[in-house]
Amino acid sequence: MKEVKTVGIVGLGALGTLYAHLLTEALGRDRVLILADSGRVERYRREGVYFNGRLCGFQYADAASVQVPVDLLLFAVKFNGLGDAIALCRHLVGPDTTLVSVLNGISSEEILGGAFSPAQVVWCVAQRMSARKSGNHVTVTPFGELALGVPSGQGDVHLRRLTAFFDSIKFPYSLPDDIRVHMWSKLLCNTGCNQTAMVFECGYGGLQAPGRARETMLGAMREVAAVANAEGVPLSEADVQSWTAIIDSFPPDGEPSMRQDGKARRRSEVELFAGTVRRLAQRHGISVPVNDWLYQRIQDMESAY
Repeated sequence: MKEVKTVGIVGLGALGTLYAHLLTEALGRDRVLILADSGRVERYRREGVYFNGRLCGFQYADAASVQVPVDLLLFAVKFNGLGDAIALCRHLVGPDTTLVSVLNGISSEEILGGAFSPAQVVWCVAQRMSARKSGNHVTVTPFGELALGVPSGQGDVHLRRLTAFFDSIKFPYSLPDDIRVHMWSKLLCNTGCNQTAMVFECGYGGLQAPGRARETMLGAMREVAAVANAEGVPLSEADVQSWTAIIDSFPPDGEPSMRQDGKARRRSEVELFAGTVRRLAQRHGISVPVNDWLYQRIQDMESAY
């Protein structure tokens, strides 16, 4: 399989902008396409996109006008926009295109595999970054990394291709022993951190301090571990403590994405977090009262928008 020469990115939220910046810096503007519909492209060009205070010189492209498949296609949209993103870029996925999703949750890889070929999808967790988006301004510090892998039984051709590419441009990544376990572990983090920050209307500082918000975060995480165990995924208190240590290392004035959604009165990804946990908990007869409470509180908040 040929090496990666061209990259397409769908979605310019905080993570999409981060990876568009890193890849454009490494490869040059001509080899990285920011893919969108014509209206969104026009808005990007008119308003600009700023990363850590600097105007980005991205190459914006109306996806419908691009005819040649890209070597690497990275999806960085919100979960509720994934179906539209797939439809927008379907013609840009060739038989050798490597697909990566940096979406939260444990569902997007299977959706991409169903839309294209599972063998082309490298499973991914975006981690260890603190990212904030306000309007057309994105601030990220630290940049973090992508944890990569493929599930048991899937060939690793696309994984090896992707890591060789990342090595060549010194792009930060890691290779967990078991990517499925790692994705569940990140779900544990997001379910506790993101939802609690939204409900208690706080940034990382509010989660770092002793009190009800922190206890709610920890309780939600522990419920995910219990559900994961029922699904055959070996999470434990060690995962709770590991992610808590990472959250404690973030800037106190930073905010997880769902807190930013709440402030902007946007629909959140609660269905990916508490929604997923509650559905699986019901299947296994497990009680998840903290996630039940968070889910209802977020539903109430969003119904008032």
